[in-house]
Amino acid sequence: MKAFLLELKFRNETLFIFGLLCLAFAVLFLVMTRISQTQLYQVNAWYKPFKFAFSTFLFAWAMAWYCYYLPVFNVQAFNWVVIVLLGFEIAYITLKASQGQPSHYNNSSAFHSMMFSLMALAATGVTVYTAYIGLLFFVQDIPDLPVHYLWGIRLGILIFVIFAFEGFLMGGRSSHTVGLENDNSDLFIVGWSRKVGDLRIAHFIGMHALQVLPVLAFYLLKNTKAVWLVGIVYGALATFTLLQALKGKPMFPLHKEKKTTEITHH
Repeated sequence: MKAFLLELKFRNETLFIFGLLCLAFAVLFLVMTRISQTQLYQVNAWYKPFKFAFSTFLFAWAMAWYCYYLPVFNVQAFNWVVIVLLGFEIAYITLKASQGQPSHYNNSSAFHSMMFSLMALAATGVTVYTAYIGLLFFVQDIPDLPVHYLWGIRLGILIFVIFAFEGFLMGGRSSHTVGLENDNSDLFIVGWSRKVGDLRIAHFIGMHALQVLPVLAFYLLKNTKAVWLVGIVYGALATFTLLQALKGKPMFPLHKEKKTTEITHH
């Protein structure tokens, strides 16, 4: 682990430090879920900034690692786009969590609508930049990388971009669930709805292809055809969860006994 951290810092110290800060904030927000009783959409309000900070930490470190391979790329420009845009998102989500108010889908005033739109623009900016980096991995010659690992990076970025843009489905509906408005459950930290379809599942699975596929390609698969096969299966899984959500069907439904108990208590 020490060797990995030193190598990552060498490759991109700026995103290395930013990722560490995001991880530190993620830990702080997780602690806040145990201290604060503030609820938002049926769950503790601090889970949302935790998930965004931790996800940004993973994204920053993954991209810091991959961009080093590109022979021609202005990495500092990308670094600061990531820091400014995703830093803004985390800061605003944290502010609204502290107030017990939603950051996303909040159109209660002109200000909140504007901030929601700015967050969408920030996410779009980072996603488009990442798509451009993915294109560079297709068109630039990178002879030192094993072909199977290169395809792991390519497919990981491709699936990430597709399912990052899936976020527009949620924004357009002003809800991450289909069947109920912004329903959450007590399903570990993710809080995915167990009553209706939840668009966040496909969003989560697809975006983390960015880490999963390159790691599998490098350490386990070590074969281009195998990487392609796993990439196709992985993308199909994310697509299946998206279609399941659009039908209003929960991925992890409540047991009938628990549903009956809830109805009785109501």
